Amino acid sequence: MNQNGISSLWELSSSGRRGVVIPRSDVPAAELDDKYIRKDAADLPEVSELDLIRHYTRLSTLNYSIDTRFYPLGSCTMKYNPRVNEQTARMAGFAASHPYLPESMAQGNLELMHELQKDLAELAGFKAVSLQPAAGAHGELAGVLMIKKYHESRGDTGRTRFLIPDSAHGTNPASVAMAGFEAVEVSSDDRGNIDLARLKELCDESIAGIMITNPNTLGLFEEQIIDVISTVHACGGLVYGDGANFNAIMGVVKPGDLGFDVMHYNLHKTFSTPHGGGGPGAGPVAAADSLKDYLPGPLVGRSDNGSFTFVQPAKSIGRLKAFNGNFGVLVRAYTYILSLGGNGLKAASESAVLAANYLLSRVKDVLPSWYDRICMHEFVSSGQSLGEGVHTMDLAKRLIDYGFHPPTVYFPLIVPEALMVEPTETESIEILDAFAETLRVIVKESQDQPELLHDAPHRETVSRLDEVMAVKKPVLRDIGRI
Repeated sequence: MNQNGISSLWELSSSGRRGVVIPRSDVPAAELDDKYIRKDAADLPEVSELDLIRHYTRLSTLNYSIDTRFYPLGSCTMKYNPRVNEQTARMAGFAASHPYLPESMAQGNLELMHELQKDLAELAGFKAVSLQPAAGAHGELAGVLMIKKYHESRGDTGRTRFLIPDSAHGTNPASVAMAGFEAVEVSSDDRGNIDLARLKELCDESIAGIMITNPNTLGLFEEQIIDVISTVHACGGLVYGDGANFNAIMGVVKPGDLGFDVMHYNLHKTFSTPHGGGGPGAGPVAAADSLKDYLPGPLVGRSDNGSFTFVQPAKSIGRLKAFNGNFGVLVRAYTYILSLGGNGLKAASESAVLAANYLLSRVKDVLPSWYDRICMHEFVSSGQSLGEGVHTMDLAKRLIDYGFHPPTVYFPLIVPEALMVEPTETESIEILDAFAETLRVIVKESQDQPELLHDAPHRETVSRLDEVMAVKKPVLRDIGRI
């Protein structure tokens, strides 16, 4: 039994107990080769069905989820997933349809995909959308490969470098490297924007493009975004938009109208589909006129007779995923769009921005924002003001004792002792007030009782873990003995 009083199934085991009784076979037994026959009894716990259900139900209550508590994980947009999305995704025509069905038997599925393509394109101001990519980083790779093929098709093979702002998402440099480009960092100015002067110095005929997250990972809108885009275009490069933070500007600003050439969406962030635990995600990629022919295919088009069918863009980079994206996630995202409509989606973004600024105003005197500006959907504070010897990680671990999931820490890298908070639009003012007050209490604890933070959390199944050793020497055996 562990410190929380939860026994393992082996401790509950008693000889002769069964959770299920298998009925006597009513067909002749098959003859098996000896090599397939078990020599010893399986090492399994013997428990009743009730023991089993209670055990795993108790374990499930230890999991932290958006359904149970506040999840202010910066850059991840951990918003509530409406149950209507789940109900729609479980409809038999969606959940039980086989991916190898002929088009004639999947017209409803194809119509949903076709309409989702159109809606996503309209929301962000692009000409066409592919639903193929399975996650955000997959969408990034798709966009960079599209830019690469665009330059190659023009015989412009000398463009070997890709610009990455230092306020970008961490996957951006990896995506350009996987596509065969050299990542070149662009520094930020004293207001948290891309340093325009430095950008102009770097832009030359070797630049294939730039990856821009706007708002950036500092939670700030790029104040000179038009100049940044025109500078890159002027040297022959294209502009990729990382849409991970689209939840801040949906219905307010269209990246395509700003001049972006390609952008991915995170349906598991902005459009409220389940997020975390390894997936599934979805990272559709959208393109302007300059790149729409290079989208990964197939897309869903409409025939002259009105039926829906798969089509391949003329210069497509090809298929990126088996079948046609994570279809269940697509259904959930489409349901969310239909549920809210255009005005509702805009209100969601406006509420997310309001919530972040409200929360920032409640704590910035004890956890100063690194850039003294109005934020967008998230903000980045620095833990440098914590008590002597106390770090942001200590604050994050102490939050767990108060029932809150920690925000993102130590990212973005350009802010020392970074604490990145994103409340989203789905939390009430009472929750935001409680979180703000808890942060203030912990900051005071860091000054008066720093040992409380050093050893936190104190009230969970396990206390402070050695996270470095957990990565270097993970324990992967006997995970079933819980």
